[in-house]
Amino acid sequence: MKLLHGVGEFFSLDIGTNSMRIVQLSGNGQRGWTLQKFAYVPIEQKLVQDSSELGRKRLGEAILGAVNQAGIKTKNVAIGLPASKTFTSIVETETLPEKELKKTFKYEMDKYVPMAMSDAKADYLILGVSPNDPAKTEVLVSSISKEYAESTMETIEKTGLNIIAMEPEPLAMARALNTPGAIDATMIVDFGENSADIVVMFKDQPRLVRSIPGGFSVLVKAVTNSLGVREDQARQFVLKFGLDQTQLEGQVFRVLSSHLETFASELGKSVRFFQTKYINGKVGGVVLTGYAGVIPLLAEFIESKINIPTTKGNPWQFVRTTKDQQQALLPVASEFAVVIGLSERSND
Repeated sequence: MKLLHGVGEFFSLDIGTNSMRIVQLSGNGQRGWTLQKFAYVPIEQKLVQDSSELGRKRLGEAILGAVNQAGIKTKNVAIGLPASKTFTSIVETETLPEKELKKTFKYEMDKYVPMAMSDAKADYLILGVSPNDPAKTEVLVSSISKEYAESTMETIEKTGLNIIAMEPEPLAMARALNTPGAIDATMIVDFGENSADIVVMFKDQPRLVRSIPGGFSVLVKAVTNSLGVREDQARQFVLKFGLDQTQLEGQVFRVLSSHLETFASELGKSVRFFQTKYINGKVGGVVLTGYAGVIPLLAEFIESKINIPTTKGNPWQFVRTTKDQQQALLPVASEFAVVIGLSERSND
């Protein structure tokens, strides 16, 4: 597993619950990025969940189909790893010269991985001196079960592609949505199908990474049951009406608000945890992406609950696109945060 390292020309792949996204960028973080190739391919949820040999073969075929649809020629790919499959934490260690710190931490990493090292693939990234204590250095540690990592690699590499990096999806998502140089911390929230990923960025580094179970599917199920409608209708209601109290006599609002109260409370807990740990840190804004970026009035609802300015994020903020690309991406643009973040790692 490689965090934040790029290897020449590559494209990025994000396999979600209901769709697959592919992006290839040119450029770099200093001069800006340009979108070269992309694809958005809907997939069945059961295809992603099927771990049988036939299921993995079908997933590989779907991946190759998306790559061909995008017109990508390189075989090098960076992939995202679901937060539900990874364990990511930020730990503090004694500040030492970088070479000595790397050597020391390599042999101490087992203290920070919640499984036997023989069963895990793990990597770390030195974030720098702790904002709280100059005698301490913060290190981000991320791990995943070796079985899952190797199964994923086998599925993709059987297609002829070459995995150059695997990265937890929350870290990639935060890279695309963060505002470099911000004085205050920013909490970035990706509301997905089955969970919500949260990353608090402070001084351009991730300082808190967590995942909350229960995502968009929970809202859809609640509307389905409460209003007695089909699931596809419920999805449309949530995406079209959201928290607008003037629509459908406020029925959708009442169902969603009761569930989202708990979600907003969890966001508030994350803010308090961060601000307790970083005495000089203040969360100055919340950025929403995924389904949270398209559900009407959700940003306003969350802001009213946690009293922090909340906005919809734009994962394309550093990427130049043509008018034709913008038109093609318009219905799904908010779903590209992870795959864009993977592509913004480095092309050097």
